[in-house]
Amino acid sequence: MFKGSQYMYTSPHLVIPQIKDLHKIDVYTANGGYEQLRKVLSSMSADDVINDVKTSGLRGRGGACFSTGMKWSFMPKSNDKPKYLAINGDESEPGSFKDRQILEYNPHQLIEGILIAGYAMGITKAFIYIRGEYHKWVDCTEVAVKEAYAKGFIGDGMKSAFGTSFSMDIVVHKGAGAYVCGEETSLMNSIEGERAYPRFKPPFPANKGLWGCPTTINNVETLATVPAIFAIGTDAYSKIGAAKHPGTLLFGLSGHINKPGVYELPTGIPLKELLYDIGGGIPGGKKIKAIIPGGSSMPPIHPDEIDRVLMDNESLKEFGSYIGTAGVMVMDEDTDLVKVLLRLAHFYHHESCGQCTPCREGCGWMEKILKRMVKGEATTHDVDLLFSVASNIEGNTICALGEGAAWPVKGFLKKFRSEFEQRAKPSREFFSLNVVHGKEATRNQLILTQ
Repeated sequence: MFKGSQYMYTSPHLVIPQIKDLHKIDVYTANGGYEQLRKVLSSMSADDVINDVKTSGLRGRGGACFSTGMKWSFMPKSNDKPKYLAINGDESEPGSFKDRQILEYNPHQLIEGILIAGYAMGITKAFIYIRGEYHKWVDCTEVAVKEAYAKGFIGDGMKSAFGTSFSMDIVVHKGAGAYVCGEETSLMNSIEGERAYPRFKPPFPANKGLWGCPTTINNVETLATVPAIFAIGTDAYSKIGAAKHPGTLLFGLSGHINKPGVYELPTGIPLKELLYDIGGGIPGGKKIKAIIPGGSSMPPIHPDEIDRVLMDNESLKEFGSYIGTAGVMVMDEDTDLVKVLLRLAHFYHHESCGQCTPCREGCGWMEKILKRMVKGEATTHDVDLLFSVASNIEGNTICALGEGAAWPVKGFLKKFRSEFEQRAKPSREFFSLNVVHGKEATRNQLILTQ
């Protein structure tokens, strides 16, 4: 029996309500599922939907934090070409594992959000793009989409199920297994069957996206939030959490934390409360050395800052970082930050698509410098060189992967420089065993200082 939307959408559990078997369509509909879509289709114009999303203050949950309603408004009102919606579920950011929770536990709310977004922008086809390694969650989503088709909630069946002229098709697309596919233009190339190279902007996707047609790209969590907004009302939603970044976020706690996992909480929650009250503190009662607040590409938080940090984008900017994907990575006092940064540099070097020289070469240089530090072969000059290389990558690439590689390097060097200087020597010895002009160059013959 229908229990009403207030039963399902209770703050802070707006995106992942605490209801058993909610992934099943009969359970979802019994708790008010697809009723917000019905309300939108029967009583609201497309412009009304977009304006309400703007008023709610909903911002993208994929990392950029751009106004969702504003993004929707960029879609051309009239166009002689098809329009597309791409849902970014390519969750490849180290430290981020939130979207798969929605795909597994509440996929129908995502579908309902997709359909509302499609109606608002006049889109009739959507692609749910899911990370290539997410085999389980691809299957979960495909089951949910098939269930919705069978009930007439997707496709031509919508016309009779909802008494509307609007209909929309949804395709689940398995990703190409690369980090760069999470960049919106790379994602579109991947859907088209092309190599996942980022595209130059402009033109922007809203003007020239999939197959040259207008396209909007939204994150999984962003669209899953939309039905909750219409259920509780835009005014109520805008008052949850931080004023400039309202609503709830799916915080992913990982690393040296007693209770790792995904927690849906209001934005603006104090970082200290998140770590100790929600996350249960640090194993063994150890001190914290560093926090990455929003996935691996975000600059770190120093332990001296933790008491003052609030977990929303504007607050984190004051400390030189960003909310990103809200993947909170905790490192205790025994953590070797040089090795941590080497691991991150290796990841970004490996995942660089190679299209842009600053990223292709610079990520490799950063990894080499950090390897020297770990091996005890670096000089004090290498510390400045590492910062310089990162600075020359930032802002000089087609997509944001370059920034994602550079920001943690610059952030760690700014706040933990002594950790890196301790691993450096005043000079480095160079030697070779090669034969040059018939003479063997010995270690003693080739000592250079710098």
